[in-house]
Amino acid sequence: MTGPAGFIAVDSGGSGMRVVVGVVGRGVPVCRESREPVRTGERGIDAGHFMEQLVPMVRGALAEAGGAVPRAVAVGAAGFASLGEGLRAELPGALEREFGVRRVALVADAVTAYVGALGPRPGAVVAAGTGLIAIGTDLTHWRRADGWGHLLGDCGGGAWIGRAGLEAALRAHDGRPDGSTELLARAQEVFGPVRGLPGRLYPRPDRPAVLASFAPEVAACAAGDPVAADILRAAARHMADSAAAVCPTTGDPQVAVTGGLLNMGAPLVVPLEEELSKRLPHARRVPAGGDPLQGAVRIATDLATGELALPSDEAMLCVVTDKGD
Repeated sequence: MTGPAGFIAVDSGGSGMRVVVGVVGRGVPVCRESREPVRTGERGIDAGHFMEQLVPMVRGALAEAGGAVPRAVAVGAAGFASLGEGLRAELPGALEREFGVRRVALVADAVTAYVGALGPRPGAVVAAGTGLIAIGTDLTHWRRADGWGHLLGDCGGGAWIGRAGLEAALRAHDGRPDGSTELLARAQEVFGPVRGLPGRLYPRPDRPAVLASFAPEVAACAAGDPVAADILRAAARHMADSAAAVCPTTGDPQVAVTGGLLNMGAPLVVPLEEELSKRLPHARRVPAGGDPLQGAVRIATDLATGELALPSDEAMLCVVTDKGD
């Protein structure tokens, strides 16, 4: 394919989908956003539902971008490492049919978070949003920890914090030990009478996002409520544990934390810094250079120009290309 190297970059997570369309080295890219999370079905992440959301956003963005012709697509998807079977089987063909693109990178959202935060450097990144996953690399292999979803893991993530806060609220409602009357009051303000909470929460397909929506309430209570403060300290320990599990043990690795969870500020960030210093004294703590969407853009542009040099891994970074392209 000749002409300018157009690209599509996608960040699909527990709270929705973000898309960037542009041309490498030319102007300001066009962004689109959906607040609807992609469904999960028998084959994992639902490729059909993914394309239902993606196609109209990309078509609108391509028109706004002046008819840019995409040469490469990078899709960063939450849960891809464990639930990516359907995406791996269906997306490359679907993207070629819809947009004529034959260079596709299907990427765990932890990898896009890593690339956005550190770029092509050895180290570890904790991606802390609705869920939580840590990823590390020595630029030869990827290592991951957690990212098992809100039912089996994502320990320390937004849904985990929100669930722990609601559990403490229900303990107070029942009169059990370790409950929090402050969190109970907050839960009733947000969700109404807590007796009805299971019926309002369990059937929701976006349950992780609903749980995560309560995490800021836990942070807001932390200054005056020891139960809320303990929840955030436990979250910080979980995050540091995951970072330590994936960080290279030699060389000069960097470690960064990225994701919307950091918006909770000092109640979480302060204990997290303490835990990272204890668990990873050999790693250099650095601020994240960018977010997962910027990581997807970096991967898409490198793929479009033939410069992608990150290690491949079927579960973490799966690249499909047409050699004749």
